Amino acid sequence: MASNHTPGKNIEIKARISGFDRIRVFLSEHNADFKGTDHQIDTYFKVPHGRLKIREGTIESCLVFYNRDNRPGPKRCDYIIEQFKQGDAMPGRIRAVLESSLGILTIVDKKREIFFIDNVKFHLDTVKNLGTFFEIEAIDTGAIDEEHLHRQCEEYLEKLGITEKQLVGVSYSDMLLDGS
Repeated sequence: MASNHTPGKNIEIKARISGFDRIRVFLSEHNADFKGTDHQIDTYFKVPHGRLKIREGTIESCLVFYNRDNRPGPKRCDYIIEQFKQGDAMPGRIRAVLESSLGILTIVDKKREIFFIDNVKFHLDTVKNLGTFFEIEAIDTGAIDEEHLHRQCEEYLEKLGITEKQLVGVSYSDMLLDGS
């Protein structure tokens, strides 16, 4: 198990979109680094504040606790993450312990295409029972101020033609719980 207990932050957005073609073309034209398509199962647990989830994926597997405002547009997300190596059995064992001790809030099942341009991560998500979404995460690498991260998100929103009406302010877990 690789350890990364250092608190992190990013600025992120989520938008509901009808298709990925235009975004894939943009990412290709801007030499985005395609990391692959991941099938991710995110199990959210009942906690008194913030969100706690374990992600079991074919590319990304991790345990993460995070706090983020529920509002559309670029917003700060503070997190603590424990990443697992591909094929590690630990996520399943930890999920079982957390399920027994805290209880499951909900489960998000999604297919995610993952791209990077420098410190900015792009997700093209197809979420079971919810539809298709686009996410931008401008990740603080330790040398980038928060204002710059906000600008990165805003610039990509503008370049990609994502409208304010498309922006989503809540997590997939909230959407599933609300029946959105």
